[in-house]
Amino acid sequence: LLSTGLYVLVGAGAIMAAVGFFGCCGAARESQCLIGTFFACLLVIFAGEVTAGVFAFIGKKVAIQEAQKIYEDAYEDYMKNPVGKVNSTIYRYHVALQCCGKGNVEQQTGLPCPENIQLPKASNCLTEIQNVIDTQLRLVGIVGIAIASITIFGMIFSMVLCCTIRNMREMI
Repeated sequence: LLSTGLYVLVGAGAIMAAVGFFGCCGAARESQCLIGTFFACLLVIFAGEVTAGVFAFIGKKVAIQEAQKIYEDAYEDYMKNPVGKVNSTIYRYHVALQCCGKGNVEQQTGLPCPENIQLPKASNCLTEIQNVIDTQLRLVGIVGIAIASITIFGMIFSMVLCCTIRNMREMI
């Protein structure tokens, strides 16, 4: 899964390099065709950003449910056979989220909990999973809006440049 993600990032970088090439060469050569291609590429990228954002916010509940299901499965496996085995998945959840268990303190006895957490403060890992995903998705949304606004400015400036080149050629 990690290598697939890396290939996607390399592919996206190559596409962005090609788009930058169209914009740079179009501006340097004052080519309406290259600047128009740059605008079209930015429009497709903007549409992809909006689509990805919509799917991310629609799929937020599914992501939360899947993460909670992974925790619940690890929790159930640990409860079936806790002797001599520390389940690394459940322990990593507890360390990362600073929580322990699914609910009340009675359920937390025997769980591999980090030593430095206050159990009454962060006792429900399912709630902590939801809070973390909500917070991180909000941050991703803010960054996405910033990138989309930069893309919009790029489209506006490329159209202004394209129209200016056309008007200058009509005057000559």
